[in-house]
Formats: sequence, C-alpha cells, structure tokens
Amino acid sequence: MTRKAAIIGGGVIGGGWAARFLLNGWDVAVFDPDPQAERKIGEVLANARAALPALSDVPMPAEGRLSFAGTITEAVEGAHYIQESVSERLELKHRVFAQVQQVAPGVLIGSSTSGFKPSQLQENAADPGSIFVAHPFNPVYLLPLAEVVPSPANPPEAIAQAKEILREIGMFPLHIRKEIDAHIADRFLEAVWREALWLVKDGIATTEEIDEAIRMGFGLRWGQMGLFETYRVAGGEAGMKHFMAQFGPCLQWPWTKLTDVPEFNDELVDLIAGQSDAQSGHHTIRELERIRDSNLIGFMRALKDRNWGAGRVLREHDERRRAAFHDGEATGAPLVMAQMQVLPGWIDYNGHMTESRYLFAASETSDAFLRLIGSDMDYVASGFSYYTAESHILHLGEARLGDRLTGTLQVLAADEKRLHIFIRIMKGEEAVATIEQMLLHVDMKAGRTVAAGAHVLDRLMPIAKAHQALPRPEGAGRFTGQRKG
Repeated sequence: MTRKAAIIGGGVIGGGWAARFLLNGWDVAVFDPDPQAERKIGEVLANARAALPALSDVPMPAEGRLSFAGTITEAVEGAHYIQESVSERLELKHRVFAQVQQVAPGVLIGSSTSGFKPSQLQENAADPGSIFVAHPFNPVYLLPLAEVVPSPANPPEAIAQAKEILREIGMFPLHIRKEIDAHIADRFLEAVWREALWLVKDGIATTEEIDEAIRMGFGLRWGQMGLFETYRVAGGEAGMKHFMAQFGPCLQWPWTKLTDVPEFNDELVDLIAGQSDAQSGHHTIRELERIRDSNLIGFMRALKDRNWGAGRVLREHDERRRAAFHDGEATGAPLVMAQMQVLPGWIDYNGHMTESRYLFAASETSDAFLRLIGSDMDYVASGFSYYTAESHILHLGEARLGDRLTGTLQVLAADEKRLHIFIRIMKGEEAVATIEQMLLHVDMKAGRTVAAGAHVLDRLMPIAKAHQALPRPEGAGRFTGQRKG
C-alpha cells in the first residue's frame, strides 16, 4: 500500500522533506500559499533526483505521486504522516495544528522547528500527544539527522512509530531525552555562529577565511567523528581524561565571546553580506546546492564504504530495502540497479562517453546486483566471490557529458556455480549499450569454482525464476562481428 505524507510549508526545508518522502516511495501532498511553491519544490526535487540515488546501492522504490493542495484540509486528508515546516512563528504553527487536527485527528505531526520546544507547540492543541519535533538539516533529502523531541504529553508508542517512519525514509532519528530550546545541534551552531560574527566584526577574519578554517580542518573531523570522539583521539593513548586535564584550563581563558553578543545592526549585516557576496556571489543558489550535494555524496559514500558515521545509516537503509525486496518484491522485469551521470572524466576527444566507462557502468550495475543477493564485501572477506569469466559489449547509441544513465540487469540463467546476466545501459528509454556476462562463483583461497552460499542462492534463484518469463533480449548470445537482424 502506498502511503501519503502531507507537507505543510514548501520552502527549502519543506521541499526537502517532500523530496525525501517521494523518492522513498510515498505519495506527497504539499500545501503552501506561495504562488512560486510548485516551481521551487520542482527545482529542489530535480536536485534530489540527481543526488539521493547516488547514495544507494539498492534500487530506489518507484517514486511516489506529488500533488499540490489548495488548502491544508485537502493536503492532510488521508495522510499517514504530516510534517509542518512553516515560518518560525509560534502563533502560525498553532493555527496550522488546529486546522490539521480538525481533519486528521490522531495523525502524527512532526514539526521542523529549529527552536521551539514541543510543549510550546502543543499549547491548546486538541490532541497534544500527536505533535512533536522532527527537526532536520538542509538538504533534508541527503542528510540523515532528524532530532526527534517529545514532551511528557507524547505517548512513547507514538514517538516509536514516528522514529520508524523516519528510518523507513533513510533518516537517523536522534531521540532527544529532554526538551530544550533549539534542541541539540542548533545550540552548537548558534555558539559557532555567534563567535564567527565577532571574528568578522573585529576584523580578525573574513567570511571566506572562517569557512576555510572549518572545511579545511575540524569540519572534516566532526563530519565523521563528532566532537567527543575527536577529542578522545586528541588525547592520544591516555584518552579523554588526559585531554580534559590538558585543555580543561582553557575554559577559563578569554578565547571566546560566547556570553557576549555583538550588536546586530545594519552595519554588521552589510559587512557580513558584502563579504559573503564577494566569496560566493559568482554562483547561483542552485549551483551552490548542486556543488554541495556532489561534495556530500562523495563524503558520505566514503563513510558508507567504511560503515562509519552517516555512512552506517545509508548501509542500514539499503539493508532494509534489500530485505523488503527479498520478502517478495522480485518481479519478472529487469532490475534497475544503478543510476549514473556522464562526468567530464568519462568522455573522449569526440565528447562521447569512452569505452572503458561503459564497462565501468556495467560493473556498477552488476556490483549492485551482487550486493543485492548477498555477495557483498563481507562475503568477499569470507573468501568467496563471483568472478567475471566472459563479457560481450554491444554499442547501440551515444552518451554525452551530463547524460543521465540507468543500469538494468536481467538474469538469463543461474545455477549453484554460474550466473549469466544481461545488462542494459539506458539513456531515458534508449539503450546506448548492452553487456552480456558470465560470472563464476569462486572459492578464492582454493582457486576453483564452488557452489554459492545458501543465503546467496536463496536471494538469487527467485529472481532467476521470475526472469525466465522475460523475452530473451535482442543481442543476447551475439558474437563479435555478427551482423544485426
């Protein structure tokens, strides 16, 4: 059953929520009175479609249906989950909650508020126990963190349900044990922001220099270890106790101005804005978003390869989708296994995708399939793997810089030791290449073919059986130089 999420407020955060739900298979209804909301969300969704699949090693579910509602009532009717992302005005949020609960009593309502406590949001609500904080971070469709903040009015089972919904769409619900203004993460951001304003105001650093200090140094450490784990490492073999003893006295030194706030006047705003324009004004916001997304994908993919930090969340989300696939989603259709884009390093002097990259695209597709059936890196570490014994590539069209490609895979035949597959590299509805391969299952230590593990065959054989009903692909079994037709 396709479920429906209602998004109230379609700005940067609401648009990110809409994309996150849609790309994870939910239908989404958006309400926002802004006449430009449909255009803005369309642009955010385009970025998300290009970015989120690059983090997945399992085929994305079929995208849900997006609709734009004329009223809050229309948006929330039939909704299984509601996310409020309107402006940070408490009275506005109260009005939204009142309208929502008239139409959708008992439905969970997560608020994207960055500052208000849930008990404030729940004031005078018809059903306070359904309202809680689900505070995400931009871009919502890529970054997994959602701070889940309940109050004593929220039943534990409701919060457990909310956390499960967030996990289902690939997020990491961090349950905040006690409500506090601005929750956890934004309190850190506020401290850093306040100090940064002083550094600019006092002429110590420009906006660009402050950003360089973060992204060239501690930002990289924080991105994969956080604060306390980073400082534990800084303490060396003696650990955190040594670090605290060494650097604890610094807390008494006048290093920061966190208890003092610079006067927030037009002069300071103009100073900050002018430096920021000089730093980044040569890029549009959409360009900056795409650069940000590309960088995040690279960083998060590296963490995923190491099963660390945010990468662990991505792996767990893949495993849940693999399990769902194994539980009955195998159908008699080629499997969509990889989403790719032709990058500058992929093209030759003619501006076309070079031959080696077609083989790379096939490898991405087959590797994703092998992970799907359980022949992953842990399986390889145990001493077993599938080796490619034969490949035949047939070039049918052209792919150029920027083209979006999809890798699909059809199982032609399979037994305990052999896997015969047919890969199509698609540009839209056009196959630009096909690659037929024979893979052998190998005991790497013994150096010989052996039967695949039971858990691999349990996943592989139902797919092979389902694919028996498919027509044999045109081009399967070809030899080099064979005439077409």
